[in-house]
Amino acid sequence: MVDPSYLKLLETGELEHRVEKLKNILEDCTICPHQCRVNRLNGERGYCRTLDKAIVSSYGPHFGEETELVGYNGSGAIFFSNCNLRCIFCQNYEISQYGIGSEVDSERLSQIMLHLQRQGCNNINLVSPSHVVPHIVEAIYLASQRGLNLPIVYNTNAYDKVSTLRFLDGIIDIYMPDIKFANDLVAYKYTGVKNYYSVAKAAVKEMYRQVGNLKTDNRNIAYRGLLIRHLVLPQNLAGTDKIMEFIANEISKDAYVNIMAQYYPAHRAYEFKELNRLLTRGEYEKAIESAYHAGLRNYKASM
Repeated sequence: MVDPSYLKLLETGELEHRVEKLKNILEDCTICPHQCRVNRLNGERGYCRTLDKAIVSSYGPHFGEETELVGYNGSGAIFFSNCNLRCIFCQNYEISQYGIGSEVDSERLSQIMLHLQRQGCNNINLVSPSHVVPHIVEAIYLASQRGLNLPIVYNTNAYDKVSTLRFLDGIIDIYMPDIKFANDLVAYKYTGVKNYYSVAKAAVKEMYRQVGNLKTDNRNIAYRGLLIRHLVLPQNLAGTDKIMEFIANEISKDAYVNIMAQYYPAHRAYEFKELNRLLTRGEYEKAIESAYHAGLRNYKASM
């Protein structure tokens, strides 16, 4: 087993230093690309509606992730509420947009991480973490002092700020961005945020700079690297072909890419005729072909 990188930062004192710097940012919050500039430590709510405590909807061993994360014992998923996107087709909208969950302080969050480790999970899988990075880093700092030694997975919608990601260099072992759209205007229509693709491209490049291509151990369990997801939408609304070209040309032709076919109309998708249906087999086959034509060598079909 390869020791996670954050243990080195714990030894040098750098991990504690980053906790303090990230906490200070919450006083004039620019943690994510929304840059709300509210004082979250003084009760001011921005886009994410989250204050000085993270909101957790659920946690536990999760078996619905990629096999390289799940293995036999599952991925130790922690689901954070109040995503920094407002996707109209979100399948977990009760959590991501309605904020279902309970506030937990960093001490409690660290206990959750240690509990998942005791259950035998292969990693700590942080789902929708972009707006609670300071809370997460403090929890990792506390948990690592008490024996946490699992890889940390940053399971994100890719709407992440590069300067915040740099605080995570040496803390996050596996980045798992879901690149949703290849066009800023289309993304705005369906997610409600500006400059999505521009932000996501810069974020994924930074993630790759930090951890490189996905690496697995002799059990085929991932311990470091970049794992990219992409959900194919009807009528190629996501711009799958362009996303595959971006990955191949600007990230790596050996990048692990999970091309997902699990789309179904959820939340407010019924309001948009183009999204109010399932994906066809032909549409998904074209998505897979686009990965091949882009020159990608490590893409996975996920029906």
